[in-house]
Amino acid sequence: MYGCTRCRQRKHVPSPPKTPNRNLIVIESYLRFSSYAAMNEEGEASSHAELSSASHSESKRPLDLPSDSLKPLKISRSSTEGAEKEANDRGEVGSAGAMSQSPRVQRYLIAVEYIGTRFFGSQKQPNCRTVVGALEDAFLKFIGQPVSIFCSSRTDAGVHALSNVCHVDVERISKRKPGEVLPPHDPGVVRRAVNHFLQRNEGDIMVTDVRCVPPDFHARFKALERTYHYRLLSGPAPLSTFEKDRAWHVPEDLDVHAMKDACGVLVGCRDFSSFRAAGCQANSPIRTLDELTVTEVFPALYFPSIVERSEVKSSDGALVLTKASELKSSSECSNSSEMNVGKCGAENGQIFGHRSKHRCYVITARARSFLYHQVRLMVGVLKSVGTGDLTTTDVEQILNAKTVTAASPMAPACGLYLGSVKYDLS
Repeated sequence: MYGCTRCRQRKHVPSPPKTPNRNLIVIESYLRFSSYAAMNEEGEASSHAELSSASHSESKRPLDLPSDSLKPLKISRSSTEGAEKEANDRGEVGSAGAMSQSPRVQRYLIAVEYIGTRFFGSQKQPNCRTVVGALEDAFLKFIGQPVSIFCSSRTDAGVHALSNVCHVDVERISKRKPGEVLPPHDPGVVRRAVNHFLQRNEGDIMVTDVRCVPPDFHARFKALERTYHYRLLSGPAPLSTFEKDRAWHVPEDLDVHAMKDACGVLVGCRDFSSFRAAGCQANSPIRTLDELTVTEVFPALYFPSIVERSEVKSSDGALVLTKASELKSSSECSNSSEMNVGKCGAENGQIFGHRSKHRCYVITARARSFLYHQVRLMVGVLKSVGTGDLTTTDVEQILNAKTVTAASPMAPACGLYLGSVKYDLS
């Protein structure tokens, strides 16, 4: 019924596998790859090298197992065209640095002011509150993703800033639809939003200005000029609570004329090795100091006295401080409450409960760049000239010594202010 044993065994013996034609495999692989490209309407054409590699790998696979690695990636044509149009509108296509940055990212130039005594410097440090750290935290809360802040000038702990400039790259992504990229924020929106989160904390740092810049604009390397101011308060009386950590208190009287003469020695292109701290990383000590001046100004917290309020006025009510007698009387008599007006104490010539004023001096240094601690070392030398400890000849010898050990002690950080950073934004 079932035939002989040999026949039954012959029926169950599998036939030997057929060796596929290698040329046929390559052709079928090419057709399969072309079909995947045709099904993907938004795909991009693959290179000849990719096709050869795919054919070679397919020859080693069975015919009934399609390769997933050959499928080209889907790229949304609409999103790509929109990004290119957005980049063209901002003029970013073809600019230096645009190849490494997404065209959907907007670079902002940000000016910030801060009280330096509340921070451990401007650069980000672990486990320390810094200017860059505070700004990055505020941006994180604003846009919902981390950013990197780059400052134009590094300030030490205790150094203030009237206008330090940074740049930051921001990609605006929808919070309601994650992954959807939106047009960049208006600079005014960035300023108000970041300040909102900054003021919720200590309130000792604020963004004062924001501007859109090209993707290759660098806040540090594009700076043309930096200006620093240093405040000194001269007088024997202790500093007011409102002036604490805002200026260098010098109890002695200062000879302003001698200090101005000493400034002339330092202005110009010089080797400032004597005004360069040990930790300086600059390649050369040569710097061009464009300006170094000493100016006497009114204290920041200044209130008009009774004489100034009643006699020294212009026709429109603006204060005109031109007469030395009125300025002297304002320092001898108080400028506060009306019930004590004109009643100077018999013992010290002052109204009871009111302190005597200090003379305020501002040293301004302006250059394209400075060495590490250069401004504070120069201020220390000028202060010694003002008190009579050094002469103009001594300053020349210190400059020619080309060693920091020859300079006077460095001025404290609390009196230094980064005033401004200049750019060509035209």
